[in-house]
Amino acid sequence: MRTLFIEDRAEIEEIIKACKTCFLAMSVDDMPYVLPMNFALEGDFIILHSAPEGRMWETIKKNPKVCINWTLGEDLAYQDEQVGCSYRVKSKSVLVEGTVEFIEDFYEKYRCLALLMGQYSKCEFKFGTPAVKNVGIFKVSIDKITAKQFGAKAVTPWNS
Repeated sequence: MRTLFIEDRAEIEEIIKACKTCFLAMSVDDMPYVLPMNFALEGDFIILHSAPEGRMWETIKKNPKVCINWTLGEDLAYQDEQVGCSYRVKSKSVLVEGTVEFIEDFYEKYRCLALLMGQYSKCEFKFGTPAVKNVGIFKVSIDKITAKQFGAKAVTPWNS
């Protein structure tokens, strides 16, 4: 089984959109911190939301550089059932390195909330003024994006 790089941006976006959760990694004072988050993808931005205060916000304000991971798939595969090192989890993974931009404009926050809900539902939503004002929204600009497929079947002349 092999690990393959995924270069096609459309395939990378399909992986991201198929996931329900991403993991946001940040760091300050050499202490890493990771949180599961709901998200939306819009072009070269990842949109995230949470309460507008707390450890995550304080960490990002000190260091706006973050990394986000999505992983799709959990099936085990092996080449030889008796050889532990031949086991892999068949999955696809995307990593984004980027920089956070906090969103304060009411209408942009509203638009971002609609995009976030669009990741999880086909329904159209309305958001009350207090909900929009009291939520924290930030975008991560994609500075670098990479993706891999793990546990891929090795391609040989007899199985291609």
